[in-house]
Amino acid sequence: MKFVLFFVGMLFSYISFALPPLSFTQIAPGIYLHTSTHHWPDRENHGEIANIGFIVGENCVAVIDSGGSPQQGAALHATIKQVTTKPICYVINTHVHPDHIYGNKAFQGPGVKFIGHHKLARAMATRGEHYLGRAAELLDIQVNQDNIIPPDVEVKDSITLNLGNRELVLTAHPSAHTDNDLSVYDKATDTLWLADLLFLEHIPVIDGSIKGWLSELNRLEKNSYKLVIPGHGRLVKDWPASMQPQKAYLQGLATEIRAMIKQGKTIEQAVNSVGLAEKKNWQLYEQFHRKNVTIAFAELEWED
Repeated sequence: MKFVLFFVGMLFSYISFALPPLSFTQIAPGIYLHTSTHHWPDRENHGEIANIGFIVGENCVAVIDSGGSPQQGAALHATIKQVTTKPICYVINTHVHPDHIYGNKAFQGPGVKFIGHHKLARAMATRGEHYLGRAAELLDIQVNQDNIIPPDVEVKDSITLNLGNRELVLTAHPSAHTDNDLSVYDKATDTLWLADLLFLEHIPVIDGSIKGWLSELNRLEKNSYKLVIPGHGRLVKDWPASMQPQKAYLQGLATEIRAMIKQGKTIEQAVNSVGLAEKKNWQLYEQFHRKNVTIAFAELEWED
């Protein structure tokens, strides 16, 4: 009887936490993308709000961002096993935010290396306690320090990973969306996985440097790519045209804030007046715009 109750309890627990299958699209040969909808992370979506996916080579698989919860990480792992029998060799975390790293533990095991920006481990250590302390309340998920796995391999400039007749070039960017942004370029298909350096429809979120972000966008838009994958939003097939709304938003913030600083205005005044015309252009404007202004003002106030 105890065994039956234990089994039923385990089954109920599994059903309670089981996720529906993740939907993936093969956007190019060997590249699989799960595109998320735009939501504020909460107890209903469990923080599963970012684009995630994987790339399959002849020898092994690279995961690019593991998801916003342990359950989503497990679902991603299961999906990969359905798609290919090749082993997973790399988990690439594009930056520190929970919607990109909370699925990490599902991939921990022999032969798997975690890859990240050289500042990612520090960011995880600095923010980890705060993130973990709020996960149950805000996201209704159970996580602990074991779910935040720092990189085994740190990227200081760029490195090339070979998945077997398939090379991925990983680039560590200067401070932009965060101070630990990493992009992934697949040579075989001319696809750039830009992650949260690019937002479409979802308002860009500044957690690093507005000046640095604009500088990176100015540099990246000079290059041509067949496909670009944002951290939030649809697959881009018309780079750099699709990036221009984000660039215009960030440039507009910088211009307005600099003008207010020159006039001796306060950060409170800037928060209440800068970028109001952008409200109609972006989803989640109310949730993120004021924070963007605050962070940008604090940076631009001290520029030369």
